Formats: sequence, structure tokens, C-alpha cells
Amino acid sequence: MFTEPDHDCDLCPRLHAFCASNALAHPEWHNGPVQAFGGLDSKLLIVGLAPGLKGANLTGRPFTGDYAGDLLYATLLESGFAKGQYAKHKDDGLELIDCRITNAVRCVPPQNKPVGAETNTCNDFLTHEIESMKDLKAILSLGTLSHGAVLTALGLKKSAFKFGHEAAHQTDSGVVLFNSYHCSRYNTNTKRLTEQMFTDVFIKIRAFLDT
Repeated sequence: MFTEPDHDCDLCPRLHAFCASNALAHPEWHNGPVQAFGGLDSKLLIVGLAPGLKGANLTGRPFTGDYAGDLLYATLLESGFAKGQYAKHKDDGLELIDCRITNAVRCVPPQNKPVGAETNTCNDFLTHEIESMKDLKAILSLGTLSHGAVLTALGLKKSAFKFGHEAAHQTDSGVVLFNSYHCSRYNTNTKRLTEQMFTDVFIKIRAFLDT
């Protein structure tokens, strides 16, 4: 059975120390590994990079509290993967529908940049999480680093599955790996990702799951 890392997980010393320093400055924040949101029986798994400092690290729920969450949850509501109201905190009553959200790295990293050893260490959790999702049909990787972490978790060669926005990669297991640019404020401000581009990704995923 899949288990999340403990709140005081110290497998990555740098991340553990960063969470501890944030806890001293902001004791009311979550400041620890952020557990996934949504059921293990879901058909869609969305994989981000890591919790945002003033987003999931503050609220304790993936993509909750910052701009990336504003765009992600609005799109999930629009595409039928969520119901309720998103209000930027984990007790807002929002429910995911056949969808689960997780991160490649569970703890917030300094400058939002985990190092390779941290991604590799946390990949054990992602691997077991994916293995525990028996009804899984689609994975959406948000960004190249998330894409790489998912490929590692699936035991696939990165050279054989190049990241590309709106790409859909068929795997031997039957799970289709979809790609999107990360829904960060930077990507939307620079127009690398527009709201319509993001919506189009979920339209493709919905069409695939409904076939």
C-alpha cells in the first residue's frame, strides 16, 4: 500500500533544513512534505515539480494558494475533473473527479529548484504512487523536470519520450503520458502558455479517457 512521506521526513537534508527554517519564520504554514490530492482510484494523475513556497508549502495541498493553482483548478473545474469552489485553501470543499494531483518532489526547494539527488530520492514515492493506481489511464506531466521524473518512475528511457507541449506518449503499460508547459505565472506572463493552450491539453485528455 502506498504511503506518503512523514511530515518530518529528512531523506533530503537540504529540503528538510529549508522546511525547518520556514517553520521558524512561519509556524502557521504547512512546512513539510505535501501529500497528494485526490484518490488512488483515479484515472488521471497530474504531476507537478514541487510545492510552491507560498502555495502548497503554506496550505498543505498541491497547487493551492498561488497563481499556478488558480489556473490549474479553474481548468479542472471547466473540464469536469473537479467540482465545488476553489478558494486557495485546503478546506475549501473542492473535490477532484477521477483525478489525482501530486509532485515529483514533495517538499518545497529553495528558489523552487530541487537538485537531482532530491528528485531521485523522492522518485521512490512517485514510483509507488503510480504502481498503486490500478485504474490509471493517463498521466499529465507539467514541465520537463516532471516529465523526466515520471519517465524514471515508469522505468522508461528519457531519450525515447521527448517532452513537448500537447504531446501524448503511448507506453507499453497502456498508460498515456501527456505533456504541458507548467502553469506558472512566468509561463503565462511570457505567453509560453496561454489559458487556451492549457485548456486544450485537458480537452485531449478528456477525449482520451472518454473513448
